[in-house]
Amino acid sequence: MPAFLSEPDVYGLLRKAGINPPRHGMLGTTLAFESGQPIVLKGQGVGLLHKSDHGAVRFLPNDPPQLHDAAREMQARIELDGFEWSGALVCERIAIARSEGLPTEAFVSLTHGEGGWTLLFGFGGLQAEAIAEPVPPLCWPMDFVSVDTAFQELRQHLLGRIWLGALRGTAALTTEATLRGFLESLWRLHEMADEAGLDLVEMNPVALDPTGQLRPLDGVARRGTPPQRRRPPPSGFLTALLEPRRVALAGVSSTEGGVGRTILGNLRRSSALHGGLLLIKPGQAEFLGLPCVPDVGALKDDPVDLLILALPAAATVETVSRLMAQGGGASVVALVAGGIGDGADRDGLGAKLQSEVQNARNGKQWTPALVGANFLGHWVPAHALDTSFIPVEKIAAPSAKGGTVALLSQSGAYLLSRRSQNQELPLGLALALGNQIDVAIPDIMEALEHRPEFRVLGLYVEGFEPGQLKVAARAGRRLRAQGRTVLLYRGGRTAVGQAAAASHTGAIAGNQVLETSLLRRAGFCIAPTQLAFDAGLSWLGAYPGLRPGPVAVVTNAGFESVSAGDLLAAPFPAATLAAGATGNLASALKGEGLGDLVAARLPLDLTPMSSEAGYLKSIESLMDSAAPIVIVGLVPFTGRLRTNGADAQPFAQALAGLARQHHKAIGIVVDAGSDYDDYRQAFAEAGLPVFERMENAVAGLRALSPGAT
Repeated sequence: MPAFLSEPDVYGLLRKAGINPPRHGMLGTTLAFESGQPIVLKGQGVGLLHKSDHGAVRFLPNDPPQLHDAAREMQARIELDGFEWSGALVCERIAIARSEGLPTEAFVSLTHGEGGWTLLFGFGGLQAEAIAEPVPPLCWPMDFVSVDTAFQELRQHLLGRIWLGALRGTAALTTEATLRGFLESLWRLHEMADEAGLDLVEMNPVALDPTGQLRPLDGVARRGTPPQRRRPPPSGFLTALLEPRRVALAGVSSTEGGVGRTILGNLRRSSALHGGLLLIKPGQAEFLGLPCVPDVGALKDDPVDLLILALPAAATVETVSRLMAQGGGASVVALVAGGIGDGADRDGLGAKLQSEVQNARNGKQWTPALVGANFLGHWVPAHALDTSFIPVEKIAAPSAKGGTVALLSQSGAYLLSRRSQNQELPLGLALALGNQIDVAIPDIMEALEHRPEFRVLGLYVEGFEPGQLKVAARAGRRLRAQGRTVLLYRGGRTAVGQAAAASHTGAIAGNQVLETSLLRRAGFCIAPTQLAFDAGLSWLGAYPGLRPGPVAVVTNAGFESVSAGDLLAAPFPAATLAAGATGNLASALKGEGLGDLVAARLPLDLTPMSSEAGYLKSIESLMDSAAPIVIVGLVPFTGRLRTNGADAQPFAQALAGLARQHHKAIGIVVDAGSDYDDYRQAFAEAGLPVFERMENAVAGLRALSPGAT
């Protein structure tokens, strides 16, 4: 059962932090109150938090006989409700400053959880829950939010505006200096609470007294259980995944089409592994033209970079245990089997393996880095490396050119779908982590900090294991500081979604408000939908350094210019033109015979009368404007556009050249059916992001709105 501090001890902690609780003392001791002075009598019970619900709060004059009678009544009620009585607390009754018709009391809660210390600050009092729905409390992950930031946000919150008299017809109840000072006290309080081993400090309500001071009228604090420290996987594991020279595979049978045989077929296409592949197959020296060893014991003195175990769940765990017992053999072990740490794990295999690995690391013993279980595979296009069990005829082999995007996913199927949907995405790494028994997304993020060639990280996450959220947030903040972009789509945001995630990846449910606030403040871009995630990756794949700014829209369809005007908003607002840029555009339109048809303004509707030349001249005239992003809408039904794929290539290359020359981001929208797929492909092959609707292009940009700068 959690150990709660007594209310006097909580008040003592608050006072040390610089917060002014009510004057107080236990009934039966010498009290510094005048006779008849208004006081608040509070019954104290072990674990009793909501005193008002149990009749344990009375407003009385300071009259000892009356107080003792009331305390006896409280004791009987509290004990009847199942709490152990621990005395009665007498507190001064603080006069509360009010603003007519408006709530003025606050709720302040500091909790220590997955993201470290989090501060919730919102409306309090008896109606706190009802008010929180229309006016949610502010959520501040304290390691990622400064006092200055918190102060500015509180000034804009309805509670802060009421307190500071910023609403029409209201007077200030406190000062900005007092408010800032209280926030500074809260940041001191979380450090003190951490040192004291607490995981909760709550004040509800916090009221303003007539002098404008913030006074907590009640306080709760709880001692937490210290979390078990997770030891991360050994350093260097990412190099073993990106650039393996020797790979061993267990679980290859003589049956065509099996998991092991498919993985082997994919591995053999990597020229980097020629001469570096071996099989673990008892009783055979050679199989399918490759050397074999009987078991992992042979790897002790001749280790591999990557060992892939395509074995049943129980055999997989047993093999990893043998590997650790012998003290070496593989830098990374990929666990293909499911049923280890997910909904199909009936025997606790995942917990057993995790415990074994962590105990070994705590004892400074050797362990490999484990990827999986439920590891579908990973792809490194620069080396044509494919460790998956997906037949190549089902999905195109990764491009050998490599790229700047690292795509990490808990779900293998999600990763495959993204690869199939966006085949032009310049992937440098695609990795399906599965159940994350050991290596988890935060570990990959930290390792990628030292691989600057990966400028974009796309993450599909279904949940964070204990201790991972804060690590991910800190890694994301460092990556953002390096000028890189982390784009996340969070699956399992509802109870039903979490249940589904737990069944196949063992994902852990979390507080979504806290998680989102923390990651945004760490600089993550968070896509609200899969469509926005895909579209955002398309933009980033073409322009890895893309940052918010005004967006110019050039189209040949009025509905697209209207749609863009409706959708574009800060931090990607619709661009406008200064006088000079307007003049340049007007001259370009006139030169193409469009001057009498088209108004020189943004969004620019060129009408179906424009040819490719009209587009190019107009867009070129915008290259010196303040708009860093241009969306080009090409509704292809007009005879003025050459929509055969081969015929469209010069136009596509010219647009890509403008983007490179002027350091602009140019995206293409072709709002038409599958008859125009070859037309789209011409722009995609030129390196331009291509979208099927204007809404998709804008949704992708909005997904790139950073949580922090």
